[in-house]
Amino acid sequence: MATFKAWAAQKAKDTLQPYEYTPEPLADDQIEVKVTHNGLCHSDIHMKDNDWSCSTYPFIPGHEVIGNVVALGANAEKLSGLKVGDRVGYGWIRDSCGFCEACVEGQENLCQKGYEGTIVGHHGGFQNRIRMPAKFAFKIPEKLESQYAAPLMCAGATVYNPLRIFINKPNVKVAIIGIGGLGHLAVQFASKMGYEVTALSTSYNKKEEAMGFGCHNFVLLKEAQEKVPNYFDLIINTSPYDMDWKMLLGLLKPNGKLCLIGIPAVEIKVPVMPIIFAQKTICGSIVAGRSYTNEMLEFAAVNGVKPKIELMKLSQCNEAIEKVLANKARYRIVLESEE
Repeated sequence: MATFKAWAAQKAKDTLQPYEYTPEPLADDQIEVKVTHNGLCHSDIHMKDNDWSCSTYPFIPGHEVIGNVVALGANAEKLSGLKVGDRVGYGWIRDSCGFCEACVEGQENLCQKGYEGTIVGHHGGFQNRIRMPAKFAFKIPEKLESQYAAPLMCAGATVYNPLRIFINKPNVKVAIIGIGGLGHLAVQFASKMGYEVTALSTSYNKKEEAMGFGCHNFVLLKEAQEKVPNYFDLIINTSPYDMDWKMLLGLLKPNGKLCLIGIPAVEIKVPVMPIIFAQKTICGSIVAGRSYTNEMLEFAAVNGVKPKIELMKLSQCNEAIEKVLANKARYRIVLESEE
C-alpha cells in the first residue's frame, strides 16, 4: 500500500509536523496528483486552528494545489479528459452534487446541496501526493508557471468571480479595498478587463506597488468621502475588518454594488435609505465555480496576470504561517515540494 507524506496539525492551534498515512484506494472518479506547489491562504490557517468550527484532525492544509497527474481511476479520463502527465490545479472546492441548477450553470460555489471543500473533512495539498475527484481538476495553461498558478486557484478565483457576475456594462469604475494577497490580484484583473481601477487604502505605504499592479488612482479611505463620492460602480472589499459602511455606500453610484470577499469578523450595520432610494446593493462572493475558474486561468495566461509571490520550501510551512500572521507576506507565499 502507498504511504503519503504530509505536514499536519494534530489538534487546533498546533504547529504542522511531518505526518504519514495510508490513503483510501483510488476511486473510479479520482486522480492521483504528485504535488509540486501549494499557495498558502489565510483560510488554511483559520482551518488549522478550527476558527470556523468545522475542522477535523489530523488536519493537512492546502487548497491552492498544483501538480502532475500520476494515476487515474477507472472513469477519471472519461469524466475529465485528463491523462497521466497533465499539469492540474485544485482550489477551495473539491466536489459538488453536479445536478442542481447552480452546478449545471457552472456555479458549483452555490451548489444547493452544499459543495465539498478541499480541506473541509478532507486532506489538503501539503503532502507529496493527493487523491481528488477528477472533475474538479483544472488543467493549467502552458503560459502559467506553476508557482504563479497556485495562488490563482483560490485567491484568483475569489477576486475574478465578482468582476464577472456583478458587472454588465462598459466604462465601469471599480474600487479595491486592501492591496494584499487578494487585492493585488483584483487590481490586475480589473485593470486588464479595461476598467478604471482605484485602490482604497488606510495609508500610502503600498501606493507605488498598487500603481504598478494597474491602479489608475490611489485614495486614502479617510479622504474618500470627499474625493470620490458617488463615483464607483463596484467596490470590492478584501478586508476582514470593520469599516465605515455608511461612508462606503456613499462612494457608490446609483445601482452600485459593495461586494464583500474578505469575511468580516463583525456584524454589519448600514443605513437603509441609500439602498432603497439609490438602488445600491451590499453583496458577497466566494470562489468561482468551474466555468469562471477555467476562464480566469485562461485570462491570466493570456493577459499576464501574475501574483507577487515569495517562494519557500514546504518544510518551511510553519515559518510561512508565522509570516502571514505577522502580515509580512508580499503578497502570497507559495510552498514548493521537495520530493
